[in-house]
Amino acid sequence: MTHASRVCILRVAINTPLRRLFDYLPPPESGGECIYPGQRVLVPFGKNRSVVGLVAEITKTTQVPPRKLKHIVQALDPDPLFKPDHLEFLLWTAQYYQHPPGEVILGNLPQLLRSVKPATPSTTCLWRLTPAGKSLDLNTLKRAPRQQAIIRHLRNHGDGLAPDEIRRDLGDSLPALRALAAKQLVERYPANMVHQHIAAAPTRPIALNQDQERAVNAITSVSGHFQPFLLNGVTGSGKTEVYLRCIEHILSQGRQALVLLPEIGLTPQLLERFTQRLQGRVAVLHSALTATERLRSWFMARDGEAHVIMGTRSALWAPCKHLGIVVVDEEHDPSFKQQDGFRYSARDMALVRARRENIPVVLGSATPSLESMHNVAGGRYLELRLPQRAGGAHPPHIRMMDMRACAVEGALSLPLLEAIRVRLARREQVILFLNRRGYAPVLMCHDCGWTWRCPRCEIQMNYHKQDHKLRCHHCGHEEGRNAHCPGCGGGQIMDIGHGTQRLTETLVRHFPTAGILRIDRDSTRRKGSLQSMMTEIRHGRAAILIGTQILAKGHHFPDVTLAGIIDADRGLYSMDFRASERMGQIIMQVSGRAGRAEKPGEVLIQTYHPDHPLLLPLQQHDYESFTTALLRERKEAMLPPYTHLALLRAEAAGTAGAGKFLQAARSRLPQPAGGIEILGPVASPMEKRAGHYRMQMLLQAQNRNRLRALLDEWVPALEHLPEARRVRWSLDVDPQDLF
Repeated sequence: MTHASRVCILRVAINTPLRRLFDYLPPPESGGECIYPGQRVLVPFGKNRSVVGLVAEITKTTQVPPRKLKHIVQALDPDPLFKPDHLEFLLWTAQYYQHPPGEVILGNLPQLLRSVKPATPSTTCLWRLTPAGKSLDLNTLKRAPRQQAIIRHLRNHGDGLAPDEIRRDLGDSLPALRALAAKQLVERYPANMVHQHIAAAPTRPIALNQDQERAVNAITSVSGHFQPFLLNGVTGSGKTEVYLRCIEHILSQGRQALVLLPEIGLTPQLLERFTQRLQGRVAVLHSALTATERLRSWFMARDGEAHVIMGTRSALWAPCKHLGIVVVDEEHDPSFKQQDGFRYSARDMALVRARRENIPVVLGSATPSLESMHNVAGGRYLELRLPQRAGGAHPPHIRMMDMRACAVEGALSLPLLEAIRVRLARREQVILFLNRRGYAPVLMCHDCGWTWRCPRCEIQMNYHKQDHKLRCHHCGHEEGRNAHCPGCGGGQIMDIGHGTQRLTETLVRHFPTAGILRIDRDSTRRKGSLQSMMTEIRHGRAAILIGTQILAKGHHFPDVTLAGIIDADRGLYSMDFRASERMGQIIMQVSGRAGRAEKPGEVLIQTYHPDHPLLLPLQQHDYESFTTALLRERKEAMLPPYTHLALLRAEAAGTAGAGKFLQAARSRLPQPAGGIEILGPVASPMEKRAGHYRMQMLLQAQNRNRLRALLDEWVPALEHLPEARRVRWSLDVDPQDLF
C-alpha cells in the first residue's frame, strides 16, 4: 500500500545485500526541509546501531506507514558528493545487473567515504629541497647514492613531489628522505591542493600515418556527441598515439578523459607515456592504491582537477566534472568483467555512461571481442582500422611446430630451443608464454595412480616447487608435499605437466648464463615488483621472459624478436564456449610482442593440431577470418552475441540445499516466459569449490529487453524464498564465465 506524505521521504542506499532502498524522514531539526540526493547521511539501521547511507531519491510517497518511519540522525555532507546524473547512472547499473543498490553505490565509493568522517581529502604533504639542499655539492653524498638520487630528482621538480611520486620513480626512499630531513637538506610542506602525476616537460607528438590520422579525425569530429568507435589496430599499430591525440583535443575544450585498462600492470608504462605527453594532471585509480591515495584521486576527478583519469575497471565509477571522452584499452580482455560480488562489465557500462553523458567512447584492441565485431556488423559501432604497424615495422612470421614430429626437452621442442639459442647469440630478447603458473599441475603416485586433490574443491592441486607446497588455484588451500603416497605408501611421486616454474628450470639448464625472468602472479605479488621487472627488461638485463597472461598484454619490448607459445591447444576443446575466442586473442597478443622495432620477429607455436581450422587463419595474421568462423559457430548454436544470458548460481555446504533453492526459483518464474529458454538446474562444471557444492540455472533469450523484464519481476521474489536462507546465491547478467 502506498502512503502519501506531507514531508520529504528520503530513499537511502545502504550497503547491505538487500535489493532495495530504505525510506527515512529528514532530521527533526531540519524543519521538514529536504536533503539533496547524493548526500551521505547517518541513519539508524537494525537494533541500536547507525550506519552510513547515501540519499538516492526524494519522494512524497512510501510503502511504509509514515508513523513507522525513522528520522535520519544527521547529514554528513553539506553538499552532494556527485551530480544527479552520476547517481542515476549508478542506480541504472544496479537495476540492470539486479544487484543491491546500496552495494553498488556505497561499495564503489572510496573506503574513507564509507565512514562518518568528513568528505574531504586529507592535505597532501610534499617533499622539496631546502636552500641548503639546492646549493649542496652532490659529491658530498657519494657514499649515500640513494640520498644523492633524491636530491638530483627533486632539483628537476622545483614544485616538490608527493611521497608516492618519489616511490614510483626511485623505489622505497622513506629512510633516505628522513636522513636528508635530519641534515636539513629537504623538508615537508602542505600542498594547497591535491597533487598527483604531472608532466614536467611534455614530449612532442609522433607523426601519424594515414590510418591513424583518419581515426583521430573521425573521433574528434564527434566530440560532444555519443558515438562508439572500435579502434581495431594490429599490435604495434599506434593505438596509444590515437588515444593521446583525441585526449589532447578533449583537454583543449576544457573537458576530462577517462581511460580504462584491464590490468594494474599496464598502468605504470601508460601513465609514463601520458604524463610525458599531456600538459595536464593525471589521476590514477586502482586497487593497489592506499585509501588516502584513492580518495585524493577520486576528488581530483570529481572536482575537475584531474584532466585524465586512468585506472582499471573500478575507475569507471569515478565521478567527473566535465567528462569528454571514454577510452577502453584492450576492450576484449575478460578482466573488465568483475567475477564476484557486483558482477559488472566495465566495458559495457563505459558504453552506457558515454551514451548518458553524450560523449564518444573508443574501444581499442588488436583482437576485438566477438561482441564488438558483431556490433560493428550491425552498425552500432563505427570501426576504425589500423592495419599496419607504426614506424614501418613488419608483422612477425608465425610458424606452427607440430609436436607429434618434434623431440622435446621438458615442455620445449628442440626447434624452439635452437631458435632461442640463435636470438641469445644476437643479444636479442625472447618471450615464452605458458598460461599455467607453479611447477607442475598434477602430482601422481607411480605405483597406484593417486593424485593430490584439494579437499575443498576436489580437483588437482598445483605443485609449487620453490615453496615445496601444493596449492589450489581456485580456493587458495595449500599443504606440504609428502614424500610418500597417502594411498599406497609408495615413494615414487611423479610431477606431471609443466608450469612457469618448471619451464624456468628447463631453460636454466640449457642457458645457464642468460638472464631469465619469470613473470606471473606468484612472482609479482610484492608491490612494485612488476614495475621493477619491466625496468630490467627494458634495460636488457633479462634475455628470456617467461610469463602468463600478465606478459601478453600491451607491453612494448623493442628487443624481443622471438615469441614462443608453449601450449596452444588448451582452448581448442574446452567446455567453455568462449575458450576458442580467448585462445585466438592470446596467440595474436603474444605474437604482437615480437618484432615491434626495426628487427624482424618470429613466432613459434607448439601444437599437436597444426592443421586445425581455427589455427590456420591465425598463422596468416588473419584475425578477421578467425572471428568470422567463430561468429558463424555462435550463430548456429544460438550463443552470445546472438543471445543474451543470465546465470543464477547457488552454493551450500551440502549437496541438496543448492538444488532445492534453484528448483524453488524455477517454480517462481513468471508465466509464460516466452522466448526465454531455461536450462537447469544442473551441477556447475566445478561442482565443489571452497568446501561448498555448487549448482546453476541458465536463462537464455534472443531479446535483451524481454530478459530484463523477466528479471525485474523474478529476482525480488527470490529474496523471500524460504530456501534462499540456507544457500548463498547470486545472479550474473551477461556472464563471461559459466564455471
